[in-house]
Amino acid sequence: MDVTLMNWLAVGVGTVAAFGLGMLWFGPLMFGKAWATGSHDISPPASPPMAAMVVQFLGILLLALVVGMTETNQAIMTAVGAILAVAFVVAGMDLFSQKSGRATLVDAGYIVAAGAVMILAQGVL
Repeated sequence: MDVTLMNWLAVGVGTVAAFGLGMLWFGPLMFGKAWATGSHDISPPASPPMAAMVVQFLGILLLALVVGMTETNQAIMTAVGAILAVAFVVAGMDLFSQKSGRATLVDAGYIVAAGAVMILAQGVL
């Protein structure tokens, strides 16, 4: 694959938009309270855990790159499959760690929503 053909603007916008969505998704105005309760009643830290934020950003960036590569090759359904695979892996990990069904849906749902944002960025930009 020729990476110069990839829509780098869409990859960047998709990454930033999906990461921003995560801040809202897990925040108190959306699903943060239900997620925290279902995640063994964890309390939000006083300041953002920077290592977790960096790892999350890198993971979102890598997923946006997969979406960009598959769109460039006109194989966007491969990206959809990868997004769903990641969502199911996350759900399995959550269930193994005995998170509630609601917290599991929040985690896996975020992956699907983030992937949709990335695909939308590819389609719009």
